[in-house]
Amino acid sequence: MEEYFRSAIDLKEILSTVSDVEFQKNRDEKTENPECKSIQTIVSHVVGSGYTYINYINTISKIEWREYNNVIESSSMGISEIDKMLNYTQSSLKHILHFENKEIETWKFESRWDVIYDFEQLMEHAIVHILRHRRQIENFLQA
Repeated sequence: MEEYFRSAIDLKEILSTVSDVEFQKNRDEKTENPECKSIQTIVSHVVGSGYTYINYINTISKIEWREYNNVIESSSMGISEIDKMLNYTQSSLKHILHFENKEIETWKFESRWDVIYDFEQLMEHAIVHILRHRRQIENFLQA
């Protein structure tokens, strides 16, 4: 979790400098991916994906799936929603603390994007996902 929180620091710092107009501005007219057209759509995607990752892990503890469908209207809301997602993830992980590493290592999560992850791979993916999209936003702002 420390690295997950750490991965979000630079993204939130960048967002703190982005006006709401810049946040909502369409940046990539050519992409067919609706989640990558603007900083707004990217941040919404990052937050929604964060909830999806912990939802997979929560299936172990039979915790209800929490789909994220909020529209993030501003960069400040994006920062707040990133923090909420990370805090929810951290609190959810408390439900698996009683499991031994040996058991955790057997868990497999089949994602809706057709990749099977173990617990460690899923958490690593969550961290790198933020880093990858932070870089994408940086590139948008440099263009």
